[in-house]
Amino acid sequence: MNDYIIRATAADGQVRAFAAVTTELVETAKNAHNTSPVATAALGRLLTAGAMMGVMMKGEKDLLTLRMEGDGPIGGLLVTADSKGSVKGYAFNPDVMLPPNAQGKLDVGGSLGVGVLSVIKDIGLKEPYVGQTILVSGEIAEDLTYYFATSEQVPSSVALGVLMNRDNTVRQAGGFIIQLLPGASDEMIDKLEERLNTMDSITSLLDAGKTPEEILDTLLGDFGLEILDRMPTGFHCDCEKSRVEKAIISIGKKEINDMIEEGKPIEVSCHFCNKIYTFSVDELKGMLERATRP
Repeated sequence: MNDYIIRATAADGQVRAFAAVTTELVETAKNAHNTSPVATAALGRLLTAGAMMGVMMKGEKDLLTLRMEGDGPIGGLLVTADSKGSVKGYAFNPDVMLPPNAQGKLDVGGSLGVGVLSVIKDIGLKEPYVGQTILVSGEIAEDLTYYFATSEQVPSSVALGVLMNRDNTVRQAGGFIIQLLPGASDEMIDKLEERLNTMDSITSLLDAGKTPEEILDTLLGDFGLEILDRMPTGFHCDCEKSRVEKAIISIGKKEINDMIEEGKPIEVSCHFCNKIYTFSVDELKGMLERATRP
């Protein structure tokens, strides 16, 4: 299990924590979308967060969608995750190039700019839960920390990191989410805040090869850290030709007929994984026939 997420608790149930290593996951996404370094960093951070937030959900069929839209050159990011560690996503403009920020790092905040974060949870109710907050920095971890505090009223610390090699491969990716649960004591909160303020950055920890267990131990080791679960995570798209076919049928008879009259096969690519599906004229005729059935 190379990429995985751990779920843990500490301080006699006053804290819950998630940590993940997602290097292969982010590399897979980068290769699927041919993202630039800054787009890889932005998408990789949100995929990592999505994977951890997905496993917070309880139901087998629960789905989480994270959508960030901003006025920066990347336009936005969309990530979908399930409760079993699978996640997929894409950047609206995967080719975005920007100079480094003032700290000499990839300018994820500048690529997103000013905008909105939407968190959509489909947990089997009549209507999905939708929470929206502004982007406070565009750096993603800070935006999610703000979302948890304002939309879910859960004090949280989110850290996300993606380190790139010079050849545009992903060197390390991962992160953590620490959350205070109701009843957390002031003393415990003060200690945890101090620890978070003095610890090394998530990118430094990842670059040093720290595992999710070691990262949480650095933070919560003397709070009685208890690891509850360890599960694989990965970039996985569940698209298939039959689902794409249904989508084409749904656009209407006139549009399908226009495609048939052109007399050429059509290609449809999946937004999430860039897989291309080809449909012949005969297949289009079959779809038209099905679309016209009562």
